[in-house]
Amino acid sequence: MTLTSKAVVIPRRHVIEIQDVQVLPPKATEVLIRTAYTSISAGTERMLLDGKMPHPALLFPVIPGYETVGQVIEVGKRAPQDLLGQWVYVGGARCFMGVNPAWGGQSQYISAEAERVIPLKGIAPDVGVLLALGATSLHGVNVAAITPADEVLVLGQGIVGQLVARLARLAGAARVIVADRVDVRLARSQADQIINVNQDSLEEALAGSPVSVLIEATGSMAALASALPMLGDRGRVVLLGYYEHVNVPYAPLFMREATIHVAREWKFGPDGDLPRMRDIIANGEIDVGELITHRVPLERIQAAYRLALEDPTCLKVIVEWDT
Repeated sequence: MTLTSKAVVIPRRHVIEIQDVQVLPPKATEVLIRTAYTSISAGTERMLLDGKMPHPALLFPVIPGYETVGQVIEVGKRAPQDLLGQWVYVGGARCFMGVNPAWGGQSQYISAEAERVIPLKGIAPDVGVLLALGATSLHGVNVAAITPADEVLVLGQGIVGQLVARLARLAGAARVIVADRVDVRLARSQADQIINVNQDSLEEALAGSPVSVLIEATGSMAALASALPMLGDRGRVVLLGYYEHVNVPYAPLFMREATIHVAREWKFGPDGDLPRMRDIIANGEIDVGELITHRVPLERIQAAYRLALEDPTCLKVIVEWDT
């Protein structure tokens, strides 16, 4: 028998609703999770709402979201039984009838493969919503292959840029520089140099000193193009936003013999980026205390989306589900 569940549904472009949906019961290797907290990934879900997401799951109506934390309330026969009662992160699911998951995380109940859930262990449940973009950020820093000789410039101080800057310092970068246009975001930044590009150009702020790694976390090709002259010889560019098209001037890349890396979401598996990011937070290796900026109850989901997509002071909004 299916289970009736509240879910956030996008039935068509630019519309967000709470609907009742049918969730398939957990299979033998799956667990059933009751959701307590979700969040909104601004870059991904903006494109989803606009109907522009280049993804095969984009068939309206859809259930968005891949930032879900909840408690395991049922365990399949062949799933690890010690998961029962544990707080876990899950990156969405495909357990619904009559509605498409993209990625299916914003639902009151979720059936998911046991191997896909990440027990939170030493971190608070609400902080668990940071694991998805934390793992994305960690993967981008790993793709950059940062060394102690690297000077790293991070474009954008949204949630991904904030986490990237912290993780680049943890990776041992010689110097970490961040740039954004929003003072409230920059006030939370942790870096060796903080630049408000509304007040100072990158060239002036860096005094002509090149960087060896440029990590783009704004989702803006214009921002990336303006920063390419700051890249040193044989520098590396990591694309860590989400883009409809990649369109940058070729000359500065050619002159510097630059390398462009595209980082996908994260490395999966028991030794992957999600459990590693959990352990980094649990061990206090980076400070994430100020990154959750807003909390909104589920019944105000439209307001939560407006915060995430339109308010530049919002780094991470937690949607609180009635459990």
